[in-house]
Amino acid sequence: ANQRMDMTDNSSSQFNLHYNGQFGWGELDARLYDQYVRHSMDFGDDKQTVYGSYGGMPMDTASHTLGGALVLDLPLGQRDKLKLGSEFQRYGLNDWWPAAGSGMGMMSPNTFWNIKDGTRDKLDVFAEWQADWTPQWRSILGLRASQVKSNAGNVAGYNSMASYATDAAAFNALNHQQTDHNIDLSALARYTPSAGQQYELAYAQKTRSPNLYERYTWSSMGMAAIMNNFAGDGNGYFGNPNLKPEVAHTLSSSADWHAADGSAWGLKISPYYSYVQNYIDAQRCGTSLCGGSSNLTSTNSYVTLQYVNQNAQLYGVDVSGKLRLANGRQYGSVDATAQLSYTRGENLTTGDNLYNIMPLNAKLALVHTLGQWSNTAELQLVRAKTDVSAVRNEIKTPGYSLFNLRSRYEWKQFSVDVGVDNVFNRYYVQPLGGAYTGQGSTMSKNPSGLGAWGTGVPGAARSLYTALNYRF
Repeated sequence: ANQRMDMTDNSSSQFNLHYNGQFGWGELDARLYDQYVRHSMDFGDDKQTVYGSYGGMPMDTASHTLGGALVLDLPLGQRDKLKLGSEFQRYGLNDWWPAAGSGMGMMSPNTFWNIKDGTRDKLDVFAEWQADWTPQWRSILGLRASQVKSNAGNVAGYNSMASYATDAAAFNALNHQQTDHNIDLSALARYTPSAGQQYELAYAQKTRSPNLYERYTWSSMGMAAIMNNFAGDGNGYFGNPNLKPEVAHTLSSSADWHAADGSAWGLKISPYYSYVQNYIDAQRCGTSLCGGSSNLTSTNSYVTLQYVNQNAQLYGVDVSGKLRLANGRQYGSVDATAQLSYTRGENLTTGDNLYNIMPLNAKLALVHTLGQWSNTAELQLVRAKTDVSAVRNEIKTPGYSLFNLRSRYEWKQFSVDVGVDNVFNRYYVQPLGGAYTGQGSTMSKNPSGLGAWGTGVPGAARSLYTALNYRF
């Protein structure tokens, strides 16, 4: 719904090999996998009506992934455990758009190379040490070192028009090869003073190198840029070969109180804070190919953006609870459960809000269990999303509430589930659903009518489902 072209084919072939061995000295786990994906996009039937004279706009992608991992679990006595491992992944990608029909002068006569001979190869080594100092105290320390190498070949547009040639020449003049040396750290302390309490304090440093689309897409011309959008926000994007890896420093904690048997009641609170150095966000493009000054100042349209490193912070809290309201042999048990999540994301460089952050939300439920039967009545509450990304002209969404019903029966190896989601058939817009751009004149950055800016992706209407499961 938030992609401007339609998927016409997606074929994947996969090979997986896994070995797990138990030995006197510990455990050995080895994996090897290989995957080839062939992906195609073009106009669907509805767009053929709009662009029928053009004969289509084919877009093709082929990728190959080869990876593996070797992990050793080594018990070092009753107190200590050591995990050692190594992982590798080789990834190759070609993304090309064959020339369109004769009626599309801007998209002919040559092939548009969006990413040519893209590679992203990753090699990791890691270690994790777990120590149970006392029955109450446990610590876990982890370290991972990664090398990520990425590269891509020179590119070209459909033809020699300035709208392609300017950006292609600038991109081809750059050094495309990048090598990132990343370090991940983790440290956790867990204290369990009794059967009804548990406390945790943790720190983690996690590093992510840019993907190939963030680094190597190159055209800022509106029609080409809007085809490079995996954010789902309707905007156009192009890459930045000089992007640095983003590094997140996260401090988190949790407090868990519950009945000793784990069933009568429970409450868990988990706050967290994360500072992200070189967060991969976006900035607006101001060149004539992007739309010039109007692209920089617009507040109610789709715009063209380039990926850029900035600094950001995210913080929030997750709360969950449970309380047994009744319990009897004849009528079963009735539990009340609750979940609440809050997340706030801010770009510290610009003062903007981060994109695609879920607003305050909660789930309240009553769960009845009798023998093999369990029945759930659930209320889902979501606050209006008003903290939106200004640089992306992210749309705001109203708050909503949904009521869901579920039932499950289990018997030996067999189970059946039935349910009704959105019982009252409420209309709502998904806060993380992105922009609705999949219908209408999708090749225009800002069409009128269907697909115009400001339309979010609706959530599902009343839905009935059933599932049968057999375990063997």
